Amino acid sequence: MTDDDSFELVQEPRLWSDGHWRARVLKNEDDDGWAVAMTLYGQSEPALVGPWTMGRDKKNPKPLDVSAFHTLVKTASEVLRRHEQQLHAQLNKSTTITVHGERVRVLLSIVPDDDNPSASLSAHDGYGQEIARVPASPTFQLTTASALAWAESGFAKPARR
Repeated sequence: MTDDDSFELVQEPRLWSDGHWRARVLKNEDDDGWAVAMTLYGQSEPALVGPWTMGRDKKNPKPLDVSAFHTLVKTASEVLRRHEQQLHAQLNKSTTITVHGERVRVLLSIVPDDDNPSASLSAHDGYGQEIARVPASPTFQLTTASALAWAESGFAKPARR
């Protein structure tokens, strides 16, 4: 099976796949040990690469088995989940301010794009109702001070810097 082939059910000592994830045991090029790469179907790069245990002969890798595969799937899934959470946090910022005695939540949502990234700045009242939305620069720095300045401007579109 090549990296370009679709995933199929495989249960071999150095290759294990459930049709969704593939574990491949590889020679670690940096030392004498072994590594395991976990790749999600449809992805070209592994989600997780880590050291793999030597077998009893201290030369060859320990064979994959169902228990090890399930542990690797759980670990790789957690790595992807953390990556998604980190990306979401980088692209979605928020702060809460007080405007005329009312609490207002201000959000900056960035849409990454290599050619034309964009962002929007929005304000929501205490009930979650949107009270303002304007385009913003993806480089806009959302802070309590910048949110207050935006509110004091009557929620006008922030100037590009």
